[in-house]
Amino acid sequence: MGATEVRTTGARTARAWTARGWRRLGAAGSAAVALGGWAVGTLPAHDPWGLWVSHGTAVTAVGYALAYGGLTVLVVAWWLYRGAGASVRDTLVTLAWWAAPLVLAPPLHSADVYSYIAQGAMVLEGHDVYSVGPSVLDPGGPGGDAAASVGGHWTDTPAPYGPFFLLLARGVAWATGGTIVPAVLGMRLIALGALVLIVWALRGLAREHGRDESAALWLGALNPLLLIHVVGGVHNDGLMTGLMLAGALLALRGRWIAGSALVGLAMMVKSPAAVALLFVGVVVGRAASGPAVRRVAKGLLAPGLVAGAVVVGVTFLGGTGFGWLGTQSVAGRIHTALSLSSDLGLGLGELLRLLAGTDPDPVKSAVQNLGLLVALLLIARLAWQAAAGRTEPVRALGLALLALVALSPMVQPWYLLWATAVIAATASGGRAVGAVTVLSAALVYETQPKGSTPPYGFVLAAIVCVVGLVLLRRERADEERGHVPGPRLPAEAAVEADAPTAR
Repeated sequence: MGATEVRTTGARTARAWTARGWRRLGAAGSAAVALGGWAVGTLPAHDPWGLWVSHGTAVTAVGYALAYGGLTVLVVAWWLYRGAGASVRDTLVTLAWWAAPLVLAPPLHSADVYSYIAQGAMVLEGHDVYSVGPSVLDPGGPGGDAAASVGGHWTDTPAPYGPFFLLLARGVAWATGGTIVPAVLGMRLIALGALVLIVWALRGLAREHGRDESAALWLGALNPLLLIHVVGGVHNDGLMTGLMLAGALLALRGRWIAGSALVGLAMMVKSPAAVALLFVGVVVGRAASGPAVRRVAKGLLAPGLVAGAVVVGVTFLGGTGFGWLGTQSVAGRIHTALSLSSDLGLGLGELLRLLAGTDPDPVKSAVQNLGLLVALLLIARLAWQAAAGRTEPVRALGLALLALVALSPMVQPWYLLWATAVIAATASGGRAVGAVTVLSAALVYETQPKGSTPPYGFVLAAIVCVVGLVLLRRERADEERGHVPGPRLPAEAAVEADAPTAR
């Protein structure tokens, strides 16, 4: 074995050791988050099994310390893992280590899973889930404990989710009788399935775009925002994202009919996935043969017709009707401070109320609608650029979803995941990657383990944003000076110093 080979092997060993070190650190953080969640997670109003119940003040204080301390350790380990030179296999093993502690934990940072279970029970009992809320369930019947655990506003709110997701929730409610612990774990199995689908699609899209698979997995799947809110919080955004990514990948590989069908299923989880149809259409149109008019027509119509047929078929199969098309705005009635258009509209409305005594609500609504209009214009522009060959279609999809999230009337931290996974698989750097990287680290602090949004959550998120931006600037400065970014062991630095400059 030559000296150069020995040095190369030593460098790889050092990097592998580093990856294992951050893996263990992140696993310890994830375990602390899960353990703290047993005391301060989003516990149900009533658990007949007596597992997820409230404890005394001392246990609660310890739970918060574990939850926030573990979350910080997980974020730090994730950030440092990026420079560890990990292989795809290393990253997949790390993902399993970090996700495993969260599997049996109570719901974390959100009570949405209780809405899913209650809505599944409503479908099972024959209620119109698109006209009434979970409060119609019998408190002592299947799904009654879940309905009692739903956040106050959502108790009487119709479901904004499509028939495909409600069929899955119905299956969980049927299999578990709506009993809280097994029902939550059943929904978490669906979330874990979504995570597997995301991993598969990320790897495929990264290969299609010449992107490093491990780097794509680091940002798109190992991301603490995804682990906390999809595995821990059981949000169905993971399922929507996985189906959407898989659909885009199949379209790129020439299987656009199957891809469009998957996007149709994603739309019947959450409607924003419909944006992907436009960019799948770009892929289809660019790959089509014949006159330009025929290519454009095929791109604009064919994916939509396939997705529409899937939507109609699943809706009839589910028996829930098409009421979900009219409930897509229910979430926008809640003011979330992460929505720029809602904040601006609220501020202008209150200012006009003080100056002229006018009702602030119409002003807020107008600004929200203006924000959506701007988002639609940006999406159309990105689609046009992709069709003209100036931007890769799936990369443009990621930027389009980022614009939609930024300008929506309601924004939750986990909405960022819609764009993050696509950007992770299609971009190797740039402002978009930097933005979603920093925001992913920051937004995990915006909600507390119990699911509420305290003021200090925004303070913590702002601090992390500042720190993240400073670190990114330093890393870019190091790259410009020719230094290798990311953490390195002293042994690795010594190996590289001894190595010959010729490659």
